[in-house]
Formats: sequence, structure tokens, C-alpha cells
Amino acid sequence: MLSSFRLNFPCAVQGTIFSQRKQLTHGCTNQNSKDYYLVQDSCMLHSEKPLRRTLFLSVLVSTGFFPTLSSYGKTKGKNPYDENRLLQQNRRIQKENNAPEEFPNFIREGFQVKIVSSENYVKSDSGLIYRDFVVGEGDCPKDGQQVTFHYVGYNESGRRIDSSYMQGTPAKIRMGTKALVPGFEEGIRDMRPGGKRRIIIPPELGPPVGPSTFFSAKQFEVFDVELLSVQNCERRTVAFYSDVICN
Repeated sequence: MLSSFRLNFPCAVQGTIFSQRKQLTHGCTNQNSKDYYLVQDSCMLHSEKPLRRTLFLSVLVSTGFFPTLSSYGKTKGKNPYDENRLLQQNRRIQKENNAPEEFPNFIREGFQVKIVSSENYVKSDSGLIYRDFVVGEGDCPKDGQQVTFHYVGYNESGRRIDSSYMQGTPAKIRMGTKALVPGFEEGIRDMRPGGKRRIIIPPELGPPVGPSTFFSAKQFEVFDVELLSVQNCERRTVAFYSDVICN
């Protein structure tokens, strides 16, 4: 118990060491005594030489009596941004999430993100990063045309967040109508039917974030896309009814 532990250092030092512990004692009494005890309501002053008091205090610190002081000294100089540690952590999490092969790694420390990927990836001027697994054949889609594609979406941890394969039907959208995330539309704009591509979308080209959206933080998004077809579209008007037909 604290009331029975004996400390051989002066009462004047006690108030400094425990300044962050709301001062465990309330004052000094009986200053002529030769012993010093730390009790609940009083303390007594020891009259030994300053050198012995200093040595005894050093022993207390070196033996771990004040663990907060020693731990602070160990962690103060530690660099929180350990790139290799964060890389291994991201790889471990991606493995647990069954991320696909050659999935890019993300070294994130706050808002700072570094992407680690193979040399097969290409970075565009806008910041979009992509890799073609299958190039495909035919013409690239143009504004007004309808594209039909399958996709699988992942976050930085390699966790699947969406998939048209799981929904059982491919996605269809017209190009140039701003119906897609800017980075996604840019990523499939120069694909050809039958092509398969992995797209890494930076936050500035990604979806909006906020309480009313699916995404709650600005992160990189990764999409594996398979472009199935590109179709021409035309507007059809019958009486007061008008729609767009894609063949």
C-alpha cells in the first residue's frame, strides 16, 4: 500500500514528481525527523546528505519505479511514419481480405498515401492509374454511346465493396452523361470491347464523400472492369413520349 511504502527523498521533490498526479500529499510536518514517509495526509523531511538522496532517486528511476518517465523517453524519438511497417500491414490486411493477385499496395499515414505497384501500371496526367490485362478489339466508346460492362470494386485494404457479378447482371451506362464517377469514366473511355482493365482512382477523381453518400472518407478506389460491348444510341420520339434507344 502507498501509506506503508518508504521513500528516502525530500518532501520538496515530491510535489514536482507527482505534479500530474494531483499531489498525493497535503504538506510537510515534523521537519526535524530523520525519516521520510509518504502517507495520506502528511510527510516527514529526511535529513541525509544531498548526494545520497540523488543516488537513491536515480535508483528509483533506473529500476522502473516511474514507468511513465522511461516509456516517454523510448517513444518520444520514434518515427510514426515507418514506411516498411505500413507496407507490411497493408499486405497482411489485403491477404486477409482475399485481394486479387498483383493488387496494388497503399502506404497510408494520415492523408499521405504512397502506391506500391508493379511496372505494368500506367499513370495518366490526371492521376488515374490503370493496367490492361486484356486489350480487347474494336472501337473505344464515345460520348452518347452505351457501354455494357462488369466490374468489381475494392478499397485500399483489398476488401470488395461492390460487384456486378454478384448482382447477376452487367452495368449499362451512356458515356458523357456524368452518370459515372469521373475516374471510372476516364478509365473505360479508351478501352475496347472484350478488354479487361484494373483502374486505380485517386480521391480527386473519385465519388463525393459525406454522410449522404456511400463513401465516408477520401480513399483510393480500385476497380476491375470487363468491357462487354459498345452500342450506338439514338433518341426516339412518339407523340409526347421521348426516349433513347441503344442498339
